Amino acid sequence: MNPNQLRNEDNPLDAMHARFDLAAEKLGLDPALYQILKVADREISVSIPVVMDDGSLKVFRGYRVQHSVARGPGKGGIRFDGNVTLDEIRALAAWMTWKCAVVNVPFGGAKGGVVCEPDKLSFGELERLSRRYTAMIMDVIGPDRDVPAPDMNTNPQIMAWIMDTYSMHQRCSVPAVVTGKPLELGGSHGRVRATGYGVGMMTREALYRQGMDPKQCTAAIQGCGNVGSVSADSINGLGVKICAISDIHGGIYDPSGLDMTKVRAHLRENRSLEGLDIGDRITNTQLIELDVDVLVPAATENVISRSNAKKVQAKVIVEGANGPTTPKADEVLESKGVFVVPDILANAGGVTVSYFEWVQNRIGYYWDERDINNRLEKIMVNAFQEVCAMSDRHEVSLRIAAYMLAVSRVAEVTKRRGIYA
Repeated sequence: MNPNQLRNEDNPLDAMHARFDLAAEKLGLDPALYQILKVADREISVSIPVVMDDGSLKVFRGYRVQHSVARGPGKGGIRFDGNVTLDEIRALAAWMTWKCAVVNVPFGGAKGGVVCEPDKLSFGELERLSRRYTAMIMDVIGPDRDVPAPDMNTNPQIMAWIMDTYSMHQRCSVPAVVTGKPLELGGSHGRVRATGYGVGMMTREALYRQGMDPKQCTAAIQGCGNVGSVSADSINGLGVKICAISDIHGGIYDPSGLDMTKVRAHLRENRSLEGLDIGDRITNTQLIELDVDVLVPAATENVISRSNAKKVQAKVIVEGANGPTTPKADEVLESKGVFVVPDILANAGGVTVSYFEWVQNRIGYYWDERDINNRLEKIMVNAFQEVCAMSDRHEVSLRIAAYMLAVSRVAEVTKRRGIYA
């Protein structure tokens, strides 16, 4: 699918297919393999009846999509959100396939979602929803089949409920069925900060590749949730001046640099920027267009599109969120010479440490956080270098190079395994 033929620029599945098609074309991918990798292996849609606190019954819609398990068990988060769609879950599952392949961890790609408003559910309702959803998809998940993880509006507690529900049915403790668990249940040190920490590493490598001194650079971070806040800390730790950060309601901006100590303290207490009286208030749209060296979209999809890509002034973009840039925006950014570290590379720190957690659960031996971070850095930096080498060799953007590297790895495994008939 050529970016100019997109049915809907905002549809994440169309965006994924557009990049996949370009990579497949550059690789000269065999048509038979193209047909296999284009679509998901399995898609499940389930009805989830939940008894609410007032005694009423409400039925929620849930999904689990396994895009590919050629390289290993499916791997991907579960999101709880009122805007979840099957196309979104399909796209996210495919992105997980490519993400795992880019960093070369032995997982395939999967994703799950439940259409709900989690902030309107009580603790008990959330638990009953999580456990019933687990029961409905239990036949297709497991340590050797498909390993869920936290995603939007899900957390270690929900992973604990999933693990417990699965374990109760198996009649034994199965910690490796999910990652992102509390440490007490077999979670890994470093997992909570892994995605943002990886974004910081990729920012460092991107600046060095572009010949930019971090201590002379400025940055804007869209999003101050777990990924955004940790990314801000990591990038600030490089010596980069953080000039702007935002939440869902808007952001704060100070061209001379924000006092990140105050920002961190406020976020710890309030989990949002509301009431923080520093800098000037700006919108999320304005943040994307700020005159900074580094832009980190770490909030949601499609925030950089053809409507605002020309206004982007950053020289480097490091994608902390999944799908923050549309294919049509890619063309504009590339023509402007913006160096984009794509999502399937930039935010792969989370799935990499999830892999470490799964390994630790399987062997029953646990590493400390320093060991985890050293292992993470080795994998992420190596992946960055491999993607850059692919980009230089084929004279393509880093995004298409990342897709080419990932698709070639999945295609090779699929070809070696053959078609069972």
